[in-house]
Amino acid sequence: MAYKGFDLTGKVSLITGGNGGIGFGMADALAEAGAGVCIWGTNATKNAAAIEKLKRHGGKVHAQIVDVASEAAVEAAFAETLKVMGKVDNCVANSGVSGRGSKSFMEITADEWRRVLSVNLDGVFFTFRAAARHMVERGEGGSLVAMASTAAIEGAARNEHYAASKGGVVSMVRALAVELARYKITANSILPGWIETAMTANAFNNEKFAGNVKPRIPVRRWGVEQDFGPVAVYLASDATKYTTGQSIVIDGGYTLF
Repeated sequence: MAYKGFDLTGKVSLITGGNGGIGFGMADALAEAGAGVCIWGTNATKNAAAIEKLKRHGGKVHAQIVDVASEAAVEAAFAETLKVMGKVDNCVANSGVSGRGSKSFMEITADEWRRVLSVNLDGVFFTFRAAARHMVERGEGGSLVAMASTAAIEGAARNEHYAASKGGVVSMVRALAVELARYKITANSILPGWIETAMTANAFNNEKFAGNVKPRIPVRRWGVEQDFGPVAVYLASDATKYTTGQSIVIDGGYTLF
């Protein structure tokens, strides 16, 4: 018999960027564990494909087109989520963009800096603010989960804008964990290492890069989206009400070696 603490029946999870990659891996596991699932994405075709896959678990699923970098879009989208799903118990802020390759920090433009932070940091702020307001008003607690990166704790050369955005997310989560604890709301961040997604495809297809990086991963493989399902269920469950303010690294041991 499965451990009942991880049974998410009756709960509703919202996953931004949930139509592919790590986000879908989390959404799929949450739906399998019994949660109703709403995904936000910017690609209608990917949203529809993700919903069709999620339906196999038999729970309520919904998808919306949302640009998390827009405060107005997030506010309107969250209202729609509540209208369709009734509530949000677990909010996963997963939407993100990578930094476009620069030869050096000195060549990162202001526009590129703002592009990355508008999605990766502002988007988490807008999403979590809407979710926190709802959870506090509802008075039944909840779970906030932010997707950060090991770039937040490593030296991400030529990618300082991405690192800054993810470091900001980790710090925001720690502050939220303290402020929202009185409302029985937990806040945690996940720091992925090198994961096979559309965002990392170019790097992984570079023979020199792969040859240098993969041998440094102790488990000797790239991560995949399914590696994030268990932690998604764990953090959404009633079993983890005493786990908050944590930065959970999922990298196959990369940052240790």
